[in-house]
This record gives sequence, C-alpha cells and structure tokens, in this order.
Amino acid sequence: MARISWSCFAMLLATCLVAPTTAAADRPHIVFVLADDLGLGDLTCYGGTGAPTPNLDRLAKEGTRFARYYVASPICSPSRAALITGHFPARWRLTSYLQTRAGNRGCEQADFLDPAAPSFPRQLQAAGYATAHFGKWHLGGGRDVAGPPKFAAYGYDEHAGTYESPEPHPDITATNWIWSDKDKVKRWDRSAFFVDKALDFVRRQKAANRPAFVNVWLDDPHTPWVLPGGAPKGETKPPNLKGVLTEMDRQIGRLIDGLRELGVERDTLIIFASDNGPLPTYGQSRTAGLRGAKLSLYEGGVRVPLIVRWPGRIPANRVDNDSIVSGVDWLPTLSAIAGAKVPEGYTGDGQDVSAAVLAGQSVERKSPLFWEYGRNEKFFAFPGDKTNRSPSLAALDGKWKLLVNADGGRRELYDLSADAKESTNLTEKEPATADRLAQAVLTWRQSLPKLEDK
Repeated sequence: MARISWSCFAMLLATCLVAPTTAAADRPHIVFVLADDLGLGDLTCYGGTGAPTPNLDRLAKEGTRFARYYVASPICSPSRAALITGHFPARWRLTSYLQTRAGNRGCEQADFLDPAAPSFPRQLQAAGYATAHFGKWHLGGGRDVAGPPKFAAYGYDEHAGTYESPEPHPDITATNWIWSDKDKVKRWDRSAFFVDKALDFVRRQKAANRPAFVNVWLDDPHTPWVLPGGAPKGETKPPNLKGVLTEMDRQIGRLIDGLRELGVERDTLIIFASDNGPLPTYGQSRTAGLRGAKLSLYEGGVRVPLIVRWPGRIPANRVDNDSIVSGVDWLPTLSAIAGAKVPEGYTGDGQDVSAAVLAGQSVERKSPLFWEYGRNEKFFAFPGDKTNRSPSLAALDGKWKLLVNADGGRRELYDLSADAKESTNLTEKEPATADRLAQAVLTWRQSLPKLEDK
C-alpha cells in the first residue's frame, strides 16, 4: 500500500466531518490562550497576591470566571492532548510530558499525539475556520523523537512552534533545546512574539471574511523565570515570578487592545486557561490554598484558572462557582459555538458546556471525571512536598472526590463542598461512596490501552 503524508491523512479525516450548521455571521473568532504552570493564586481576580494582573482582572470583569475548571492531567503534554481530542489523554497513550524515546517508554506512553485522534482544530477547519497554532506545543517533536506529525496533521493552517514541536520556529529555537540566550526572540519576549503572530493572523482572516481560530499557548509562567538582562538559567524566586506574571498580563492587555483596534473585539471569543497547576507553590499561595501542585492529583494540581470573554454574548462580571468544567469539554463545546460537527461515531469523555460559557447557566456533569498520574517511581516526577504527593488515580463526581492507587490501596475520599483543601479523609465515614468511586476509577484504569496495543 502506498504511504500517505500526515497532512494528507488529516485532509482525509476532515472529509468525514459533518458540514457546519451555524450561520457564518454567528461564528466568532476564537482565541485560546493557554498559560503554562499557572495557578489560581497567581491571578488577583482569583484572590492572588503575588503580582498585580490588571488585564486578566479586566478580562474576568468583562466576561465569566470559572471557579471549578479542571485540566485532564497535572502535567503539560497529556493535559494539552485532552484539550484537542476531548478524551482522557491515556486513551491516546499519553501519561506524562513527552521527552526522549527511552523516557516515553518508561512512562508507558507514545512519542507524539496520534494524528488519528480527534482534533477540534481540524473540525473547525472543516467548518470554514482558518486555524493557527502559535506557541508551546509539546505534543510531539524535540529531543530524539524524529519525524513527528506536522501541525497540518492536526488541522492547523499556520504555526509558529517552540522546540518541543514538529516545526520549531527559527526565531525562538537558535539551538537544539527549549530556549537559549542565543534565540533571536529572547525568553522574556516570547509572549509578545506569540501575541503579535495571533493579531496578524486574525487581521488577515478578517480581511478574507473568514472566521479565525488561533491557539496562543504561552511558555509563561513555566520556569525558568528569566527577566530582561537576566542570567540564561533564570532564578526560581518570587521577584522573578512577579516579573514574569506582570509581563504575561501586559501581553494579554495587548491582545485585548489589538482585537479592539482591528474592529473584531465584539466578534471574538477569548478563552484563557492554564495547562496544569503551579510548581513551586510557595506554601500553597500559588494554588490559592488548595492542596497539591503540578505533578499531583490533589486540587492544586488539576484545578486552574478559566476565564472566557465575548462582549455582548458572554455574561460580564460573572463568577460560576457551580459548574464543573473540564479540559475534555472543549471539543464538543467549541464545536457547538463554531457550528462544527463532531466526527461521525465520536464518543468523547467531555460534554458540551456552551450553556455555562455563553448563557451563564450552571451545568451538571453527566458522568464522573477521571485522572491518572504516576505509573511508576522511576520515570515520573512528584512534588517535593510529601503532603502534595497524591495517589495515582482520582475520580470526581459532584461534590465527592476519591483518590486511590492503581492497586486499590491508599483510598482518600473528600467532600469538596465542605473541604476543598482535601484535609479530612472520609473513607471510613462514607464507605459506600468510596467503594463506588473506587470501583469506577479502577475499572476505567483497566480499560486504558497499553503502549503495545495498536
């Protein structure tokens, strides 16, 4: 059989999508801003005190802020895969950050996101959107992984990726590593670089009378925190974090102002979220007091900021404290908003929460959320603070959250409505609930494909 390119494969998949149903005039430009390792306590609109974030506060005041937004993994690559596919990431054999081939084998994971996986950018593309990815990718490429699928295989028309991508942009990858002081665009100027790319892309699509979807996936505030004139390695200290957060917030302000200057502010849905919780936490200040961190399934590792804004369409100055929204929800939700159909036969792990995003209606989850992180001791990193090291599996069903190891041991049950900081284990007081959720998450874990399964 003749071999086909990833881009041709993506085009074949796109033909399987159902035609859009929403009128073009009702379809917004969509700008998806994803911060890296940002915690709830990093933003003043979530009660943070580490650095003023006036532009993100403005975004929240002009839109809706969600108090219970959950990513699908406490680390970057699987969390990002869930955003695109609408599936829990281990369904596509992603369990940790993508690294060397040997490291990936040790984590029992693939070397890149399978291009056969569903992709909401591909769906939007088939529905008439121009699509672009600017920023961190980390779903294939870099280190010793050769020949990962190109951006086009996932449905992107344009791209400017970082080192951990199939097509790194030369202005930010002067060396064979994630960043260096030799890069034309310095570490502290990357957010501006990605915002500039996004505004230019939207400008050109407006001129072509075509709706635009664009990822602006930032490197910040992932360490190292490098300020102008700083040492190449940076410093993991609060003043450096404050400077990085201040610059990230300034670039969000540039993005908002740029869209207004283009005349598309009221035609644009902005989504701002984080890929996982923060590390270091500085005594849990960066998690707004929640237990956990990046690399942990406690709330501080998986509950992160989410702000959405679309002037005149999304309720302004609203806080949704009730809806449980997940990273796996974006595929069905953005499909509904953009007038795209999910692929025929698609069964996702998320649900359409557009009523919560657009209409200000609290939504109930139809099924539990599941997580896993930490299949072994050798290849998975864990928080240095032992109180933040969680069991390897978790399930969330309404107010109840259960954590348990894959062997069934170390059960922890929390009533998040009364104990968001996960301090009182209710396993003995609520054995029926603990048994029910443990059985559900352990059955789910057993259903996940193994690396050798194809």
